[in-house]
Amino acid sequence: MNPILRLAYLSLRGWWWLRRPLSVGVRVLLLQEGSVLLVRHSYRPHWHLPGGGVDRGETLEQAARREAAEEVGATLRSVSFVGIYTNFWNGRSDHVALFSSDDLEHSGSHDWEIAEQRWFDLRRLPRDLSPGTARRLAELCAEAQPSVGRW
Repeated sequence: MNPILRLAYLSLRGWWWLRRPLSVGVRVLLLQEGSVLLVRHSYRPHWHLPGGGVDRGETLEQAARREAAEEVGATLRSVSFVGIYTNFWNGRSDHVALFSSDDLEHSGSHDWEIAEQRWFDLRRLPRDLSPGTARRLAELCAEAQPSVGRW
């Protein structure tokens, strides 16, 4: 992990705890041939689904497409809305819209915040998944995806 980015991230967590902001973000399940694309950030542990915050004036779907392009170099030809989830961890009031796509082009390029990206077979996922990612992938593998719930 990058120590400077990690310090910035921990400072931001402190700000979230003090301010208790409302935020909206997106995550994207990128699927191909029984595998899912996961990312490891340069400033936090665990494997995550690609995604991030929604910019002002941007729709949820536009944000999902932008984040897929920025974080993993994926151009989504088609995208499906899966559900909306909440995260009240660390004083935040975070709402996460989950999308999925299995119709994509993946260049593998990424921005500065991604330390690593890798395709994982859905039957052999890494142990160090973020809790929210673990829940969403367990639902996917069980073919039981609720459209609302805790991230």
